[in-house]
Amino acid sequence: MTENKTLPLVESIAATLRQASTQSLDLSFNELLDMHEAGELNITPDYQRLFRWSEGQRSRLVESLLLEMPVPPIFVIEEEDGSYQLIDGLQRISSYLHLRGKLSALHLDPPVQAGEMLKLSDCDIIPLINGMTFADFPTALQIRLKRAFIRVEVVRKGADPRFKYHMFKRLNTGGDLLSEQQLRNCTIRMLDKQFPDFLIKMASLDEFKECTLALTTERRLSAFDEELVLRFFAFKNRRNLFKHEVSDFLTEYMEDIADADKPEIFDYVPEEKAFRKTFLALQKTLGEYAFAFARNGKLSAGFSIYHYEAITAGMQPVLGRLDLDDPNTISKLDATLRSIKLDATFIRITSGGGKNSPGPLKERIKFVEDRLVHAFP
Repeated sequence: MTENKTLPLVESIAATLRQASTQSLDLSFNELLDMHEAGELNITPDYQRLFRWSEGQRSRLVESLLLEMPVPPIFVIEEEDGSYQLIDGLQRISSYLHLRGKLSALHLDPPVQAGEMLKLSDCDIIPLINGMTFADFPTALQIRLKRAFIRVEVVRKGADPRFKYHMFKRLNTGGDLLSEQQLRNCTIRMLDKQFPDFLIKMASLDEFKECTLALTTERRLSAFDEELVLRFFAFKNRRNLFKHEVSDFLTEYMEDIADADKPEIFDYVPEEKAFRKTFLALQKTLGEYAFAFARNGKLSAGFSIYHYEAITAGMQPVLGRLDLDDPNTISKLDATLRSIKLDATFIRITSGGGKNSPGPLKERIKFVEDRLVHAFP
C-alpha cells in the first residue's frame, strides 16, 4: 500500500521540480542599482508603494552592510527579455536606493524625492554614523557599500507561471507589510497583468473616487479602494459561491480570472460599462454619502462596507432601466437610495459585527434590490 502511494508522490514532486527553474546569484548592491536605473530590475509602481521601512530601519541596513553582516536574500523573476522583476526584497533594495539618492517614494511620511540621500539615524552599533549620508563617508566606506553583495534567487523565465505565483504568495503571506489586496495585486501579476491593472484603472475613475471620499489616505495606500472594486465584481458575478471567508473568496475569484486554465470568463467591456454606470448613478445622487452611515435621521460622514456591498450589488437588476440623463430618474433614484439608507431595518442589518457570512450578505443586498425594483419596475 505504501509503495503504491510513494511512486505517484515522487513522480508528482519530480514533475513540479521540472517546472521550477531557479538560479542563485551573488550581486553587489551597486550592480542592482545600475540594473534598476537601466530598467533591468523592475519594481512596478504598484509594488513600490508598499515600501514602508522607517528611516531607522533603512539606516540599520546600511550599518549592517558596513559591518559586512549577512543580509537575507532577495527574490526576482526573470522576464522574457532577460530583465528581472522583484518579488521579494523591496525594503532592502529601496533602502539602498535611498542611501544613494535614487529613490522616489512620495507616499512616505516624510516623502522621499529622487536626489535626496538617506541621512542615517538610530544606528546603535556604530552611533558615529548617525547624521551622515553616503556623500559624507570616506571613499573606502563608499566602495565597501557599493561592493556589499546580496544573494539573489532567480526564478528563470522557463519556470511555470503558477510556480512563480505560488512562490511569491508563500514568500509574502503572513508578512505585516502587505495588505490582502496588495498581496493579491502583486501575486496575480505572476499569472496575468490585465485584471490587476483593470482594478487600478477602475479605482482611479472620478465617479468612484467621489463616492469613496471617506476612505482615509492610509486605506488607499493599502489598496483598499482596489479591493472595493474587486468586491464589486466578485459579488456581482459570483456571490452564489460565497461561503464563509471574504478574503479567500476574493482571492479565488481574482485567481480564476487571471489563470488561463480556469473556466472563469471576465468580459472587460460590459463589466467596465456596468461599473462606470453604477458609480456614475451614485455620483449623481448620493455622491460622497453613497456609503455613509445613517445617524439621527440623516446621512453622516464615514464609510460602511456593508452599505457598499448592499447598494452596489443591489443596483444591478435595475441598472439597465436607469436613464442617467433624465433628471426625474436621478431625483427618484436619489430619494429611493436615501430612504433605503435611513430605513430602520436596513440600519439594523448593516450595523454591528458578524455580518460577513452569506446569510446577512444576501439579506442586505435583497433589501436594496426589492426597493429599487419596486421603484423602477
